[in-house]
Amino acid sequence: MKEIMVDFSVEQIEVLSQEFESKTPQAILVWAVENFGPSVAMSSSFQTQSVPLLHMVSQIHADMRIFFLNTQLHFWESLIFREQLQHDWNLNVADLYPDPKWKMFLRQFGLGLDMDDPDLCCFLRKVQPMQQALDGLRAWISGIRRDQTAERAQAKILEYQEEDGLLKINPMLNWTRRDVWRYINEHTLPEHPLLEQGFTSIGCVPCTRPVVSGDDERSGRWGGRGKTECGLHTAMFNQKDYASGDLIQTFGKQENNDPEQGEE
Repeated sequence: MKEIMVDFSVEQIEVLSQEFESKTPQAILVWAVENFGPSVAMSSSFQTQSVPLLHMVSQIHADMRIFFLNTQLHFWESLIFREQLQHDWNLNVADLYPDPKWKMFLRQFGLGLDMDDPDLCCFLRKVQPMQQALDGLRAWISGIRRDQTAERAQAKILEYQEEDGLLKINPMLNWTRRDVWRYINEHTLPEHPLLEQGFTSIGCVPCTRPVVSGDDERSGRWGGRGKTECGLHTAMFNQKDYASGDLIQTFGKQENNDPEQGEE
């Protein structure tokens, strides 16, 4: 186990997490900034449901680093919305891309990877880049809510990740969809341009479809792929070697045996 990187014991984290159940997201954000300063960063998918937390950060600590996973498979509307919010609120956004070592692999196999192995696709495009970006930081702010998925329903506001010593902070966890919309309406905040077309939860183009009226807001994600999560908020995030040596060696053999490459 790595040396703990936070200034609180596991027991103190548990107590604080319970206390934060009655605190506002703004109060939790203030606590995070006061205790971790430049060693805390936030991740955001820049969807409509992301807007309240982004707005709060812009008001409380606009210099906070905000990681955006540019999977290179986004809807162009998502990229424009991200640019709009960054510009309008002066957000400190950093785009995260797949590790360059996977460039040739994704070029050759990436087009159908979302169907052939959706977990691997999410790992290479989302999980591993976030792992690398958070390495060395002490805290990570996420915008997940308990009402989104069965996995997230079990989450805590403060979660100490023993594998890397990182403290995960979920200030929006006990908010509901109604709370999100109440905040958006009270502050007259913008909506993602695809929302009006039925895209209530938006990820990569191949794995996102509009939601039928009455369905769960995340039912349009990973249809037919047996997934409800990308892996950022599941046990996959702690699997640092999910795609490492064996896959690289296999890909290398395939490249060396490719008859179309010819001789130099």
